[in-house]
Amino acid sequence: MRLLSSLWRISRISVLTNFSGNLSHGIWRSRVVSGGRYGYGTQSEGPRQISRYPVPYKKDLPYDIVELMEEIERKGGFLPNVFKVMAHRPDEFRAFFAYYDILMNKESGNLSKADKELIIVATSANNKCPYCVTAHSALHRIYSKKKTLADQVIVNPELADLSPRDRAMLEFALAVAKPENITEEHFGKLKEHGFDREDAWDIAMVTAFFAMANRIAHLTDMRPNEEFYILGRLPKEKFEESK
Repeated sequence: MRLLSSLWRISRISVLTNFSGNLSHGIWRSRVVSGGRYGYGTQSEGPRQISRYPVPYKKDLPYDIVELMEEIERKGGFLPNVFKVMAHRPDEFRAFFAYYDILMNKESGNLSKADKELIIVATSANNKCPYCVTAHSALHRIYSKKKTLADQVIVNPELADLSPRDRAMLEFALAVAKPENITEEHFGKLKEHGFDREDAWDIAMVTAFFAMANRIAHLTDMRPNEEFYILGRLPKEKFEESK
């Protein structure tokens, strides 16, 4: 499954960049949440539950979903909360991550992985989604090796240190997100910076998919893993000092 291999690559980069030693962030434990329900959390979680919907026990989930979760957790040291939250609906979990895989691991076109993550950051900030902004700004830092650009885009894309190409890309993405009526003028501005109509489709599909993800996060009150806040920010030595 390409999704799994992609997440493994991210996890390996994350571990090399920020984590060392015996990782315990991803150990599953059950805890009581409001209303008498039980959900899964990780050792790095605070007192607030990660979703207002029940998170199933692993023993109650289909094998393929459990296998994916455990592999991601083992390789990366923690399991992103979106996997736990979406496990509430196994069929939708599979569909969600299958489409994510198609969009994010597409090997053709002119969008890099860093480009896609920056689109997600900009449009998720516009949609006021804490989970997606936090998680995907971390991934952008890892892919781009730029520690501050995602933060600048979150605060104010117009004042961010964007290249003309990146600015055109984000302006188009935000036009789709807001939503504006998309005209030939939008396509023309993209073309000036090397994006063709298929690239425009890709920008729009990433934007649209994560608009849906943003709304799911709002519905469920999905909380970001604490690990996302420091991924790609600190070298290993300083990370160790900060613990």
